[in-house]
Amino acid sequence: MRNEANQLLHVTESSGMFENALSTIKIDVEKLSPDEAINFASKLPLSCNDSAGDESTGQNIVDDIDSSKQRLLTTSGYLKCVQSNLHVTVSALVAAAVVWMSELPARLNPIILPLMASIKREQEEILQQKAAEALAELISRCIARKPGPNDKLIKNICSLTCMDPCETPQAGVIGSTEIVDDQDLLSFGISTGKQKSKVHMLAGGEDRSRVEGLISRRGSEHALKHLCEKFGAHLFDKLPKLWDCLVEVLKPGSPSDEQQFEKTIASIKDPQILINNIQVVRSISPLLDEALKPKLLTLLPCIFKCVRHSHVAVRLAASRCITSMAKSMTTNVMAAVIENAIPMLGDVSSVHARQGAGMLISSLVQGLGVELVPYARLLVVPLLRCMSDCDHSVRQSVTRSFAALVPLLPLARGLAPPSGLNEGLARNAEDAQFLEQLLDNSHIDDYKLCTELKVTLRRYQQEGINWLAFLKRFKLHGILCDDMGLGKTLQASAIVASDVAEFRALDNCEDVQPSLIVCPSTLVGHWAFEIEKYIDASLISTLQYSGSAQERICLREQFHKHNVIITSYDVVRKDIDYLGQSLLKSQHRLILSGTPIQNNIMDLWSLFDFLMPGFLGTDRQFQATYGKPLLAARDPKCSAKDAEAGVLAMEALHKQVMPFLLRRTKDEVLSDLPEKIIQDRYCDLSPVQLKLYEQFSGSHVRQEISSMVKLDDSAHPEGNSASPKASTHVFQALQYLLKLCSHPLLVAGEKMPESLVCQLHELLPPSCDILLELHKLHHSPKLVALQEILEECGIGVDASSSDNAVSVGQHRVLIFAQHKALLDIIERDLFHSYMKNVTYLRLDGSVEPQKRFDIVKAFNSDPTIDALLLTTHVGGLGLNLTSADTLVFMEHDWNPMRDLQAMDRAHRLGQKKVVNVHRLIMRGTVEEKVMSLQKFKLSVANAVINAENASLKTMNTDQLLDLFSSADTRAKGGTASKRTDGSLDEDPKLMGTGKGLKAILGGLEDLWDQSQYTEEYNLSQFLAKLNG
Repeated sequence: MRNEANQLLHVTESSGMFENALSTIKIDVEKLSPDEAINFASKLPLSCNDSAGDESTGQNIVDDIDSSKQRLLTTSGYLKCVQSNLHVTVSALVAAAVVWMSELPARLNPIILPLMASIKREQEEILQQKAAEALAELISRCIARKPGPNDKLIKNICSLTCMDPCETPQAGVIGSTEIVDDQDLLSFGISTGKQKSKVHMLAGGEDRSRVEGLISRRGSEHALKHLCEKFGAHLFDKLPKLWDCLVEVLKPGSPSDEQQFEKTIASIKDPQILINNIQVVRSISPLLDEALKPKLLTLLPCIFKCVRHSHVAVRLAASRCITSMAKSMTTNVMAAVIENAIPMLGDVSSVHARQGAGMLISSLVQGLGVELVPYARLLVVPLLRCMSDCDHSVRQSVTRSFAALVPLLPLARGLAPPSGLNEGLARNAEDAQFLEQLLDNSHIDDYKLCTELKVTLRRYQQEGINWLAFLKRFKLHGILCDDMGLGKTLQASAIVASDVAEFRALDNCEDVQPSLIVCPSTLVGHWAFEIEKYIDASLISTLQYSGSAQERICLREQFHKHNVIITSYDVVRKDIDYLGQSLLKSQHRLILSGTPIQNNIMDLWSLFDFLMPGFLGTDRQFQATYGKPLLAARDPKCSAKDAEAGVLAMEALHKQVMPFLLRRTKDEVLSDLPEKIIQDRYCDLSPVQLKLYEQFSGSHVRQEISSMVKLDDSAHPEGNSASPKASTHVFQALQYLLKLCSHPLLVAGEKMPESLVCQLHELLPPSCDILLELHKLHHSPKLVALQEILEECGIGVDASSSDNAVSVGQHRVLIFAQHKALLDIIERDLFHSYMKNVTYLRLDGSVEPQKRFDIVKAFNSDPTIDALLLTTHVGGLGLNLTSADTLVFMEHDWNPMRDLQAMDRAHRLGQKKVVNVHRLIMRGTVEEKVMSLQKFKLSVANAVINAENASLKTMNTDQLLDLFSSADTRAKGGTASKRTDGSLDEDPKLMGTGKGLKAILGGLEDLWDQSQYTEEYNLSQFLAKLNG
């Protein structure tokens, strides 16, 4: 400090700008104190009129002086603060020594003031404890003293417990339940004795008042702790003022006293008075002697009245107080919670009561943790009934509490009812049965449908209906994620029909609330057909809400005539202005999905955010709890700790969602279902395809993408995001290569660049028409392979041939492609030119949605139709195509669930033949990486839903850039070598860290249709750049 004062003095004197000011200041730097330093710096003026030199030079000198001045003020201020703290410490230690060493003096202020100053301001907790202990001793010696300081000291100590704004809610700040939720105020620490000091953590950047409040509360609680230890069971007898502070507003007593208390708190204009009283009770409750706790429990009825107070800060304070009391008096307090708070959850007359009860249980769940296990069965069912409450904050708090209780439920199985409950509360047989059923759906009793179905249910379907009825009974929501083809539509239709029949039987009324079914547009007709097929038409009347905008307007007038409305996602989006006005509040929500996790676990969060908003937290909380550990674990370079964290996160997520997911696979429940055989047929690039692949590998576009990805690595070292420009270029390149693998015409187009024409002339016969030549079959090995497969199935061959007579008509084929253009090529170049005997239908995006199911019915009903051409996007979801037994995948989706769903159009309930799946893959190309990525995504999905994982497999996305070259090119360049498992190692010189690339690949997890690819990643522009 003195050096800085010297520096300031020297700069000021040498400037010659403040001679008048310096002449009035007399200082001795060697004896300078912090106060004198502050006074010296404060007397220097901020500016001067007598400028030395030009204006620029003068300003520089002023800036130097101001900088030196600020440094001196900062240092001297810090030293003054240290000096003050040391004075508090030393004075308190001296006062404590006086208390312990001798008789007390006549005047106590010189002892009391330092001790109370330490209670209020001492930053070191151990020194604060010494002062608190000495103060308790001083109070004990002054009990008989008249007049004595004890009453005033007790009053001040109790006041200090309310100084921490983080622990004592501020009525003027917390004005709504949204603030409690947004600031997560229920997560603040409950325990007083075990909380670590936050002083040094807060002092660096937090508001000074919060730091001072924390220190004061901590000191006062230490003082109360030592008073409780010193006086024990006689505390309130020796210090009656302390009990007076506890009952300043709160009053113990009988029900009549409670009624009087309601009038009292209603008359209190400042809620902070009530909050402070509750905070004092909260602070002392864990410190009291066991003999005094029954007396403290007499305040509980009044505190429960505060739980339903109209001001949210009072409700928050009461919730925290009851939680603190429950930690030290669990049996008695929890019995009171069950008796008082649970009825509040169902109090439809008071939203404040429901909000307070939800807040209380949420606080108890966070504060008690596993100590709540014996009470879990008593809390779960009431919470469930409130998860559809009309008030958002009630729904949010009870859903959060329920989510926290779910992992504790297995521990509660078989436990006897907790002690302290009356007979009515102990009768928990129904809740115990519910607990068993929630944990293990095999314990659910068979549910007898209230209507007859036109089909005999299989055993697993009956169990599925049992589970759905169980969810309905307890107002739960869930995901039926049976394997594709097991009859999810039938099970859902059955429970809807039974609900309608049950409602009519009870109320003798047909005006039941309608059910809304939202599905892909292709399945709107399928749902209506399935319902009509299995359910009596007198029970369920369906309306297909689809068609043009004008048709849908007319259909709206018929809503009231039907009890099941079926529509599609795109119609909901188009009519959101009309449908959004309804703000439907459904009693039961059910999701049907054979693939609940298609790309990553955020898919699961989205589903549960629809079913039970808040159950898995916000998207940020979910990502932090599960997403980040799993993302870190998938990195090939992750540490053992990260890998373990990933596995633990996966297991925790599985336990969290397990009760609300029902999944059965075909292998488990359909022993009579024929086998599904998947065969990968590898094809080699044709000369034309190889030439185009090599052209891309040597192009400047490939080098530009490589540089861009490496640059993105350095810009995003954690791999959390990728620049839109890099993503666009990578997707364009991938789209180009994938189309090239299928057929050269998909990338050549009708108007080829001149450079490409010249290159193709080198490979094709001279003087030929290039476009006509490329239509020939041998330029696309996939078409040749497809022809071979069809002929093996006896399709398109001469029926009179004796060699093929046996196989003709035995097989029917589904041919899937990603692009409609490839289906056009199959029709024109294969069926019309080489296999004219093939009869086929086609189903893709060009078919109007309302006509798509007619094509499905025509194919299933007419065995003379050999093949059905489909795009995976339109024909791969939900349809029943069991009349086919052979599937051919010409192209493959980044999302494995798309392809699996497409396979199960034929491999499902009702199939009588072995299903053969042929996947055509171009060897040594990007298609092989697509299949590898599919395997990884499947492993993540199976781990969460089926809990079969022991560890996470990793995906090395660093190999993607190398896929922009063909296998032959890589071999020639020496940049890749064959591993024993058949995969390729890259030259590390060609690769970056790969983290930016992983961020780019994150975009592959979004499902796009062809129109989106066309709009966002224009292939013609990419080709122009490639060949320019």
